Amino acid sequence: MSRQLITFEIEHQLFGIDIAAIREIRVWQAVTRIPGVPPHVIGVANLRGTIIPVLDIALRFGWAATETSERHAIIVVEVAEQLYGLVAESVSDLVEIDGASLQPPPALQDAAMAAFLEGIAPGAGERLIMVLRLEQLVGSTIAGAPAPAQAPSAEPAEIAVALPSLRKGK
Repeated sequence: MSRQLITFEIEHQLFGIDIAAIREIRVWQAVTRIPGVPPHVIGVANLRGTIIPVLDIALRFGWAATETSERHAIIVVEVAEQLYGLVAESVSDLVEIDGASLQPPPALQDAAMAAFLEGIAPGAGERLIMVLRLEQLVGSTIAGAPAPAQAPSAEPAEIAVALPSLRKGK
């Protein structure tokens, strides 16, 4: 079964996103920074009256922050009924790949990076296309997404113990 991907570059590496998730591709526009968001959320942008978070994928991968310019693009994707903007150095082509040619990412030391990849497919010439798993990529940006793991607190247990004793004293 074949798949259509939009390919784009980040740090001179070729990435692909399933075309079904893409809503539009926009020229770079300045974003408004928001306090208290993960570092890879570089701000928000106004998309015809809808405010969308804009993510620097390079930062999400643990690479250096993208120094944006007017030659960059924002790829607007929809994941779980939420729009996101992804910063790209350049948008390349619409390509069709054979689903059977998509190989799982190799066992990497950085398991977090591997989680963002659905697989790797051959591109034009010698280039490889790293196909992104959007749900993982935007995961901690989604409202209501699980918070990072923290040490357990004693408070919930104390509250649970206190509730039965309060009920007895009615």
